[in-house]
Amino acid sequence: MNAIATICTLDLELDLPDWLQEYLSVSSKGDDNSVFEEASLITGALEFAYQLHQGQYRASGEPYIAHPIAVAGLLRDLGGSSTMIAAGFLHDVVEDTNVTLEEIESHFGVEVRQLVEGVTKLSKFNFSSTTERQAENFRRMFLAMAADIRVIVVKLADRLHNMRTLEHLKPEKQRRISLETREIFAPLANRLGIGRLKWELEDLAFKYLEPLAYRQMQALVVERRSDRENRLTKVVSILQERMEFAGINCLEISGRPKHLYGIYCKMQRKHKKFEEIYDIAAVRLIVQTKEECYRTLAVVHDAFRPIPGRFKDYIGLPKPNRYQSLHTAVIGFTGRPIEVQIRTMEMHHVAEYGIAAHWKYKETGSCNPGRMTAEDQKFTWLRQLIEWQNDLKDAQEYIDSIKDNLFDDDVYVFTPDGDVVPLNRGATPVDFAYRIHTEVGNHCAGVRVNEQWRVLDTPLQNGDIVEIITNKNSHPSLDWLNFVVTPSARNRIKQWYKRSHREENVARGRELLEKAVGKKGFEALLKSEPMQIVAERCNYQNVDDLLAALGYGEITLNLVVNRLREAVKTQQPIAQTIKTESLQIKEKLLPPAAPMKMLPAGKDYPIAGVEGLMHHLAGCCNPVPGEPIIGVVTQRHGISIHQQGCPNVNNVPGERLVPVNWNRKETDSRRPQTYPVNIQIEVLDRVGVFKDILLRLSDQNINVRNAQVKTKVGKPALINLCIDVSDLQQLERSFCQIKKMSDILNIRRLSKVEE
Repeated sequence: MNAIATICTLDLELDLPDWLQEYLSVSSKGDDNSVFEEASLITGALEFAYQLHQGQYRASGEPYIAHPIAVAGLLRDLGGSSTMIAAGFLHDVVEDTNVTLEEIESHFGVEVRQLVEGVTKLSKFNFSSTTERQAENFRRMFLAMAADIRVIVVKLADRLHNMRTLEHLKPEKQRRISLETREIFAPLANRLGIGRLKWELEDLAFKYLEPLAYRQMQALVVERRSDRENRLTKVVSILQERMEFAGINCLEISGRPKHLYGIYCKMQRKHKKFEEIYDIAAVRLIVQTKEECYRTLAVVHDAFRPIPGRFKDYIGLPKPNRYQSLHTAVIGFTGRPIEVQIRTMEMHHVAEYGIAAHWKYKETGSCNPGRMTAEDQKFTWLRQLIEWQNDLKDAQEYIDSIKDNLFDDDVYVFTPDGDVVPLNRGATPVDFAYRIHTEVGNHCAGVRVNEQWRVLDTPLQNGDIVEIITNKNSHPSLDWLNFVVTPSARNRIKQWYKRSHREENVARGRELLEKAVGKKGFEALLKSEPMQIVAERCNYQNVDDLLAALGYGEITLNLVVNRLREAVKTQQPIAQTIKTESLQIKEKLLPPAAPMKMLPAGKDYPIAGVEGLMHHLAGCCNPVPGEPIIGVVTQRHGISIHQQGCPNVNNVPGERLVPVNWNRKETDSRRPQTYPVNIQIEVLDRVGVFKDILLRLSDQNINVRNAQVKTKVGKPALINLCIDVSDLQQLERSFCQIKKMSDILNIRRLSKVEE
């Protein structure tokens, strides 16, 4: 234990918390009992992490080991076991040092290894974009959560401490991390019911994303604190006296402030001033039994006049994260409303610690750590996220679906057997059918709501009893995409459509890829190992699945070609074999262009490498800034600039190829240079859909040069557009915005050959 002794004697850089010093003391005694075993695991993990992180420092200047110690402390406060606390110490060692997961397992066991693996970022892999990296991180994290729910609790503790020390990072990084915290991690804490983490994460993100509004809210809350506390003290005193008279044993009665971001959101949502928000503080009453909760409610309504429509019974109908409480609002002494919450101590623990309460406050003192019990299966949203792993290949679409599903805005409906089914607000019977089972949705023929026949696009309301009528000959209609609101239903409908048109999509995908790499040796390429590697790297089982996705527009041609180039580079013997079969893969995929050449002062060439030479952008592929390009020397028209991978460059001799690149120059923001791009959109034919697409493009400041719409009765419409974009990023953003429309079946870029 040399490292432990060293840690204990350090008095300058590390200030060890009391709880950790207690564990160090127990482990040094060498007693043979369960307490000693727990202490040994924890101190062993501390020693291991301390040695590996030695010499590393955080942006604040403090030793890096201070971060794992803080994370472990948060996990201990949440009631985490010794395994979780050990994982807290070790959660960064795989990412930041050379230690392997196998070494962690050999030292600390398989449970610790699984927790560390679940929270480790994929920083040692290469991704084509930040969005893809983020999506892959979340995919891996949610898969780990399904095996052990404690993974996300460790991750939340890690994120909370990082947010607490965010002031030491650069402003742009502060905003990026804060935005991810607000959009993903705070809603995750809410879904898990860990209120104390959710509130702090939201407030810290609020501080960096909207600093002016944050400071204003702080000042307003502090300014009116004394008046608020006096008001709540009087209310608490009266309620305490009334409850004693009614014979109700009140375990705790207190006023609680609402967190800053919650107040701010309510002001924005309801367009009210700070003075008009009445639940800035609330009175919380904690009693012993569920029966006493309802008796206490009667006492509150007898002492103060209740406000109609402000009562919510989350005990009879708990939230999806298992939150239970009675909420009511009453008129206080000064005529101002006051919010009152009533719950038992067990309900309070769940409200504060969520899923962590399952192991922290379990009466038996033991639990099956991390495993999803029958009661835990109420977290249906987690099962849905796992199901989407194979459904959503597009990184941005997957992240958007996560965000949409994490926010707690549900309605509760019932099956004919009385089971509660939570759905997104505005959900329809089709959403309900797909929530029950994919086959129920695929064969949905009709619906009865509260024993009355209803159309399938009827929005469901809280308390509705829904009965789905199925028929084996029925199948999904693409019109359903116009009204379903849950991502799972939308994905299942699209999935059915893709399966029913699989051959057509595979053929289209083959055609697109063949144009990109050339006809010679194309069949050999499809059967090669690099192609299978590309399919697996894009989360598809085989090459045909990849081609179908390419044809449907689920994955872009540019991504497939880039992945293929990477796979060929790592498979040199195979690449040589393909070359001997006349595929000439290196010519088809083309090497990266020469390093960037900066322009001389006062010049305005958009292309580096052709300064002073006659050149033009090729009309066959219409390259735009941001994508790899190559120059081809022509006989009469100077140098023609093509996309790398353009079919028209496939058979050009190497001596006619000129390495070129886009210049990194400042563009006049008043009149930015634009480039034409031809795109095709496959869309459900409905009134107004073309107008909606044009509005999305207008929002991105994109001009439409010309448009052509082709329609056939009973089939999707095809819209061909020529648009002006400034660079590849603007084009990708516009694709992303258009894809979010429920009517869109496919969107892709066209070459001149396809027009």
